[in-house]
Amino acid sequence: MKNNSKLIKPNTFQSLITYAMLIIAFVIIQVMLGTGSMSYMMQDLLVPLCVYAILAVSLNLTVGILGELSLGQAGFMCIGAYTGALFSNLFEEAIPEAIIRYPIALILGGVIAAIFGILVGIPVLRLRGDYLAIVTLAFGEIIKNICASIYLGKDAEGFHVSLKSVTDMNMAADGQMIINGALGINGTPKDSNFIIAFVILFITVIIAYNFVYSRTGRAVMSIRDNRIAAESIGINITKYKLITFALTAFLAGVAGVIYSHNFSTLQAAKFDYNMSILVLVFVVLGGIGSIRGSVLAAVILTIIPEILRDTIGNYRMLFYAVILIAMMLITSNSFIKGKINFIFSKNKGQKNKKGVVQ
Repeated sequence: MKNNSKLIKPNTFQSLITYAMLIIAFVIIQVMLGTGSMSYMMQDLLVPLCVYAILAVSLNLTVGILGELSLGQAGFMCIGAYTGALFSNLFEEAIPEAIIRYPIALILGGVIAAIFGILVGIPVLRLRGDYLAIVTLAFGEIIKNICASIYLGKDAEGFHVSLKSVTDMNMAADGQMIINGALGINGTPKDSNFIIAFVILFITVIIAYNFVYSRTGRAVMSIRDNRIAAESIGINITKYKLITFALTAFLAGVAGVIYSHNFSTLQAAKFDYNMSILVLVFVVLGGIGSIRGSVLAAVILTIIPEILRDTIGNYRMLFYAVILIAMMLITSNSFIKGKINFIFSKNKGQKNKKGVVQ
């Protein structure tokens, strides 16, 4: 019993720290909004901050917990964004209540992204390392280009679809364009707000921690640590890889729905490979396998460029690069990490056990 309690306490303690940090941050932001002490620029960043944090946490399940390098996060986000935006545009009149329509869009976007995650994962997860990264990156680019090529309209005769141009749709002059190729989707209801985005982020963190500390999560980490040993004791490698990949895709799809409902215009060009690389940077700099670190890195690295924009202008990316290098050195330095773990440790001088996810 003592050994079991020692294994459980660090896990519970680390997750409670993350929950407390999120709640404290939420309260501070609400106070700042209530007192009018937050700038309009920061207010506009609140929902994207939650979106990037959700993306980073979800990708960390594949990169940090499963140990596979995936660069298809932008593709899954694009699927969720287009699915959610399309649903809201089509059913805005039939379901005028946002409190009903928006949750359906969130679930639908996440489920469709998860289905694509499974379909892509079945052949792709046989690959490992750089090969998996290249294929998932190609998948994201394919999804982006397909979405940018779709023309969807509606008139009295029904729906019209084309992958070439508007002129090939044979739509009536009074018809309504829903998806306009590279111009994307316009008029999506702005149902996203900071409170909803934060609640979904909080739920995402809870899901991530519970997944990691569950029996499934332990099986996934055993695959990461030693694939041959895990397979030798009867762990189904393909099954657990698909579960992790599908969960990552589902959360990325939900983040895409939040993103699409925060702007009136949605374009596929925003979901390019730079988005996938950016999310991967959040994961790496926050600490591979660290849920809390993913959230902190996503928030810090999103806010810093905007702050530097007003202070140093054109030189902001230079300082941003220096900050990235500094964060990389800090997160990869065992001495500094030991000091940080010491601060959050109950027992002085005791290091976190291997497998404890922060």
